[in-house]
Amino acid sequence: MTSAREVDTPRGPARVTLHRAGTPRGLLLGHGAGGGIDAPDLVTATAAGTAAGFDVGLVEQPYRVAGRRAPAPAGHLDEAWLAVVAAVRPGHDGPLVVGGRSSGARVACRTATTAGATAVLCLAFPLHPPGRPERTRAPELDGAGVPVLVVQGRSDRFGVPAEGPGRRVVLLDGDHGLKKQHDVLGATVGQWLGTV
Repeated sequence: MTSAREVDTPRGPARVTLHRAGTPRGLLLGHGAGGGIDAPDLVTATAAGTAAGFDVGLVEQPYRVAGRRAPAPAGHLDEAWLAVVAAVRPGHDGPLVVGGRSSGARVACRTATTAGATAVLCLAFPLHPPGRPERTRAPELDGAGVPVLVVQGRSDRFGVPAEGPGRRVVLLDGDHGLKKQHDVLGATVGQWLGTV
């Protein structure tokens, strides 16, 4: 069963499309900076999540709901995300996994502890801007404070994170778009969710 609802946030209304598995376990996923919730890797992760017994919420940030393509500043994204978590959490008393693709993965990492998340799923985490490895975003990934699964394209021009304490990295063929090996992506996400 799928339903959508708007959630008021301090940054305007966000939208959550909920795919229900009918369990107390929840998985919230955010989109990339310029994309939407219909990204192929998010679709695959949603199917894997519901198959693993998770209610999956796909979160559209307020700037996307308002029709803008340019992302809001990081602090605004985090503030809106936490408002969505607070709005959907009362219906789930089980574990909450947060995550997303690219920018959405960054938001999930930065807010995981505050959100009370059990784990973080990162699809195509943008480790640094293309060609700028000195501008690393590794501290966001390292600071998640909970177990993290990163699924990354081997030739991602945004960099490839290394494995670390509490962090598993799975590499797929392809780049930042994660448009290949969706069978592997789905199986990896489903198996990992079974452990959190």
